[in-house]
Amino acid sequence: MKLKTILLTAIAGFTAAVTLAQNPVTQTHFSPDPAPMVYNGRVYVYTGDDIPGYDFYYMTKWRVFSSDDMVNWTDHGSPISLESFSWARDRAWAAQCIERNGKFYWYICAQTIQNNMAIGVAVSDKPTGPFKDALGKPLITTGSWSNIDPTVYIDDDGQAYLYWGNGNCYYVKLNKDMVSYSGEIVQIPQTLETFGGVRRPRNTPPQDNIQSIPNKDTYIEGPWFYKRNNKYYLMFAGMGKGVECLSYSMSDSATGPWKYMGKIMEGQPANSFTNHGGIIDFKGNSYLFYHTGLLPGGGSYGRATCIEQFNYNADGTIPSVSLTKEGVNPVANLNPYNRVEAETGAWYEKCKLAETAKEIYITDIRVGGYIKVRSVDFGNTTPKTFNARIAAGLDGGILEVHLDSIAGNLLSTINVPRTGGWNEWKTFTNNIAASFNGVHDLYFVFKGQNITKGRVLFNFDYWKFN
Repeated sequence: MKLKTILLTAIAGFTAAVTLAQNPVTQTHFSPDPAPMVYNGRVYVYTGDDIPGYDFYYMTKWRVFSSDDMVNWTDHGSPISLESFSWARDRAWAAQCIERNGKFYWYICAQTIQNNMAIGVAVSDKPTGPFKDALGKPLITTGSWSNIDPTVYIDDDGQAYLYWGNGNCYYVKLNKDMVSYSGEIVQIPQTLETFGGVRRPRNTPPQDNIQSIPNKDTYIEGPWFYKRNNKYYLMFAGMGKGVECLSYSMSDSATGPWKYMGKIMEGQPANSFTNHGGIIDFKGNSYLFYHTGLLPGGGSYGRATCIEQFNYNADGTIPSVSLTKEGVNPVANLNPYNRVEAETGAWYEKCKLAETAKEIYITDIRVGGYIKVRSVDFGNTTPKTFNARIAAGLDGGILEVHLDSIAGNLLSTINVPRTGGWNEWKTFTNNIAASFNGVHDLYFVFKGQNITKGRVLFNFDYWKFN
């Protein structure tokens, strides 16, 4: 009995730790280099797509996620890839999207067929695409490997700026069309004043004047450029304690001079050599987006987006921010009486995302997996029925809907039969088995009955309460 109690306590503790986790905010794909954008009451985050199992930053596409509550994220799939750019051949690295006059401009970097890095731009009428190459050629190409990690901002006077760079930081003034620029490419001086230190060029001997500078930091890559309360901010990946940290400089002008202000995130157990992020304000809160290698199978070449809330200091400076497993709190509630895509959620276990030309859905669902949806507002009365659109090529297993935890009150059970194929969809409707109302978390739990434990159960498209 004592052993059984200990085991149950251990299991309960593990379950609680899992159910409280919020970071990384995407689990069905790796999602490095998050670039958030606020548009029309939602946050859109544009990321890379690490392919695990390689000892390099191997990426071939970019992804989009969105949320209006900061905890439940909808995966919109991959609207652009290397194949979208005729001039690109490899290395779909960090990117950022911005809206102007109803158009969305997604600045990316990739290796060219001339075997260097360049910055391109794709355009769309919607924040989730489809996107297409706006130029058919790179926007920034200088024959250098430094042309990576673009960040873009449109100032209050309408002037847009594009910053980028590895090793050194550069900028240009974009024209109003957002796909061309005026003037020369400007390199920001890398000094102790601007970035906290000087980075010695590769394969060059130490110089006395560089050796004499007591470096606090140094600009490496990954700039994030924005304006807040008439102050300009340039966050970047600096160097601290043997791995990249997140640091920042400030200025009274969009083009500097810049003053190094310090480190935002350093020395965290992120399981990743790199860090790359963005900062936004949304619904009265300030958020830092960054990445870690903390997903199972992750690491420096398998990174995923995380988010922390923070408060600026009274003088506008940014405090030190630590990573957490819990992440951020919801800033809105989800309406369960609208159709909710299965790829909208806060945490996914033992399932993956599938994407076709027509739709996106959850697939590869296994026994013991679940989807957690946070802060669902059922109002003042108990719903009458629950609907779910599901497809199964074999006897599909069981979908259970629980309240507030994996083992919480059981609201509905769907015994999924064969529907005629893995893409032959059927909508199932069940009566609600419990009385409840108000705001709760939901858990869609995957179970099997008389089937091989490891087999795929069914595909899950969307759900809705009535």
